[in-house]
Amino acid sequence: LGCKHYQRATKLQAHCCGRWFSCRFCHDEVSDHNIIRTFTTTMMCMYCNTVQPAGQTCINATCGKKVALYYCHECKLWDNDPKKSIYHCKDCGICRIGKGLGQDYFHCKKCNVCMAISLIGRHKCIERNLESDCPICGEYMFTSTTTVIFMPCGHCIHFKCHQEYIQTSYQCPTCFKSLANMSEYFKRVDAMLAQHEMPPEYANIQSHVYCNDCEKKSNAKFHFLYHKC
Repeated sequence: LGCKHYQRATKLQAHCCGRWFSCRFCHDEVSDHNIIRTFTTTMMCMYCNTVQPAGQTCINATCGKKVALYYCHECKLWDNDPKKSIYHCKDCGICRIGKGLGQDYFHCKKCNVCMAISLIGRHKCIERNLESDCPICGEYMFTSTTTVIFMPCGHCIHFKCHQEYIQTSYQCPTCFKSLANMSEYFKRVDAMLAQHEMPPEYANIQSHVYCNDCEKKSNAKFHFLYHKC
């Protein structure tokens, strides 16, 4: 039972238009407005079709079934997928995928986002980091249901967008820092450019450059294609 977005045995009544949908995404896909899911107060049990206040268990005495394994009263989120772990983060104000804070995730106060517990003390804090749009697809990432990752520079991006993006670029699309150790690549570039002399009129020209990786300014020999930090 449910829809393509969620497994659940309930339908919710949209507060905005009074219509019934399996989830907020089903509503938004066919409506000219978005639902505010926290305003949801009424649901319908899909086992017995009883309309009732939003909750985890059907109040019909002849039914009494759980409509979802997980239910969040604050987010009005139902999910009946036994393979999915979900928890509610009070600091984020929404539900997140995972076993819970202190188990596999922690909440970074400065970034204002839940991160894998392995990143404690190992990530670059950027204030309210996730409250931004994906630099590739433009979707707001804080409430996105698509997996988001943090790049070495600290900026975030959808995992799927990242995998496609790195096929054509090695720089963060936000700050242009290298996404990996590019020393071998730069050595090959240096070797290639050493074999190509610049025209005499450009041979002694210096360029003022700013390195995105080390964030320092310096002078470099001018070249049409590349300036070394």
